[in-house]
Amino acid sequence: MKFLYKNIFLLFTFLCFNTVTVSAVNNIAKSDILIDTPLSLDIIDDQILEPVTWEFETVKISETEYDLVFTAKIDYKWSVYSQYIDGFGPIPTSFEFDKNANIELIGDVVEDQTNKVTEQDPVFEMIVSKFYSKAKFTQKVNLIGDASPVSGYLTFMTCDDTRCLPPTDIDFVFEFGSSVASTKTNKSNNSSLELLEDTNILLYGYKPEEVIAYTNKSESEVSASTPKNNKTLFSIFGLGFIGGLLALLTPCVFPMIPLTVSFFTKQNDKKGVYSALLYGFFIVLVYLLLSVPFHLLDSVNPDILNEISTNVTLNIIFFLIFIFFAFSFFGYYELTLPSSWVNNSTKGETFGGVLGVFFMALTLAVVSFSCTGPILGSLLASSITSDGGAWQLTAGMGGFGVALGLPFALFAMFPKVLSNLPKSGSWLNTIKVVLGFVELALALKFLSNADLVAHWNLLKIEVFLFLWFVISACLTLYLLGVIKFPHDQKVGKFSFIRICSIVLAFSFSIYLASGFTYNSETSTFKPLSLLSGLAPPVGYSILYPNDCPNNLDCFKDLKSGIEHAKKVNKPILLDFTGFACVNCRKMEEHIWPLSSIDKIIRNEYVLISLYVDDKKTLPKQEQVLVKRSTGEGFRKLKNYGHKWAHFQTEFFKTNSQPYYVLLNPQGNEIIASPVGYTPSEEDYLSFLKAGLESFNSKSIKFNIN
Repeated sequence: MKFLYKNIFLLFTFLCFNTVTVSAVNNIAKSDILIDTPLSLDIIDDQILEPVTWEFETVKISETEYDLVFTAKIDYKWSVYSQYIDGFGPIPTSFEFDKNANIELIGDVVEDQTNKVTEQDPVFEMIVSKFYSKAKFTQKVNLIGDASPVSGYLTFMTCDDTRCLPPTDIDFVFEFGSSVASTKTNKSNNSSLELLEDTNILLYGYKPEEVIAYTNKSESEVSASTPKNNKTLFSIFGLGFIGGLLALLTPCVFPMIPLTVSFFTKQNDKKGVYSALLYGFFIVLVYLLLSVPFHLLDSVNPDILNEISTNVTLNIIFFLIFIFFAFSFFGYYELTLPSSWVNNSTKGETFGGVLGVFFMALTLAVVSFSCTGPILGSLLASSITSDGGAWQLTAGMGGFGVALGLPFALFAMFPKVLSNLPKSGSWLNTIKVVLGFVELALALKFLSNADLVAHWNLLKIEVFLFLWFVISACLTLYLLGVIKFPHDQKVGKFSFIRICSIVLAFSFSIYLASGFTYNSETSTFKPLSLLSGLAPPVGYSILYPNDCPNNLDCFKDLKSGIEHAKKVNKPILLDFTGFACVNCRKMEEHIWPLSSIDKIIRNEYVLISLYVDDKKTLPKQEQVLVKRSTGEGFRKLKNYGHKWAHFQTEFFKTNSQPYYVLLNPQGNEIIASPVGYTPSEEDYLSFLKAGLESFNSKSIKFNIN
């Protein structure tokens, strides 16, 4: 539970920090200005600000019992938080112990009450318990077997009255000797985590400054590497708009349209139209405001959305939430926000003018949550991806709000059209149930993300496709009236729309079944274009496993890949990718298999695929401190995903995936302009050919000399 608590509360803590920073910075003397957000280590006068150091002591009680004592020495005005924090606030101090068969933990970690103060916290604006000057924590243990060391890590947060440092993990090791007391000190600054000057050499074999940049850019190369953010934002806006249209056709929203429009049309024509337009605008504004916190997250740490999207615990939480949403749509229970929220928003409607209209829009958003919440949750979770971000979420929320608010404004302007609207009825519940099946399918996407990055090998492509086939088949049976849920009425005569829906659901089932077709060229199942990025890679298979896309030869380690490239004297295609990266799958399954491109990658390049969301733990000697991607503050590399993400940002100054870099065999010279997601065969082929031409020209020149 501690681990889950930590992951969830970390998100909310991010938001609190940023709120505080805005007001705090204006009150800090110039010599003490924070040059980073509170979630990065504050650096003043080129020194790392570390107001807390930790000491670890082993105290012998009896022949088999010991006290493990954690002591925090805290600088003046700074504090460390207690283990027990109620509500959404600071990260509490917590302790995680590695499994040890020879050690039995007796009870929980006990915190000394000395120097403990419970008071109003100026940063989080809530009453919390925290320690000043010194904090002492004790864990009693019993030796069952050999006196093997006890190891693990603690997590703590420290703040003063105006700022906070990020939650910090500190490794600890307790050793047991024959003496009465054995002491081991671990300072939080650099003891177990050495900050090495030659970190890049240790991890990658060379330094960023040793990489020769590519400057001979042609027009074709530049156009191929141009990001397609506008297209992406527009498409996400469109998806959000479709989601909003679906929300309109739910029992929570659809009946509100004539009711609300009638209210506005009772006013005089000009005022009624003005109020309706304002109402529609405020609906859009409400949903746009929901994306604002994620812009704060993005500014705190550019990698945060990627870290959230690939976090195993959070993906499991998303999976469970979507299952919960689905059964709500099926009619087994209703999702509602606290009644106080509804009452407060309704009270706001009593205000006249613009403010009253705003609260009317807010009330619609609150009372329709049972129908819109699952759709918004889907939009939120799909936008927070390794290749997504805050602006993508804003675009999606904007599209959702526009679709939801537009009908109210249009019908107020043209009230006679209202008479042409279909009457509310059982068809609204049918739409809800259909959305429930969609939620079930999307839930599997997040379970698949967790499975891929954690290497559980549970939800492989065959299992995933089969489950989606079952969901699609059940949807077909539901539309036929074979399967029924609560609130469903007996299906009478099939309407034209219902018949079309049955055909569509059945056709999709057949389409999913075609995913089990064997592709002899790639020695995998045939990839389904509609499922690119949703389903696991086709190489993630029980029957036809393949670690590399399209049965290519690839390396997943930088150093071994470079060594092979030197040996065969071929340029390198460096592929920054991710298990949960949607656009990466689209490139691997629909661009790379094209004969013109496959031939070049297979025969002319050495492919090195580096997964930035791989959660496999790094060797101990590579778990070192490195600078954050912002250039300010430090982080510990714990897994291979951390390592390759740091390599990408440190050497190539970008953190998006997919990202393709062409290098010489030594890996220290870029031979063509790097590109990101490039769904055009012509553009990507030009990119690969440009690298070959550059490499061959340099090789000829070298041989002549």
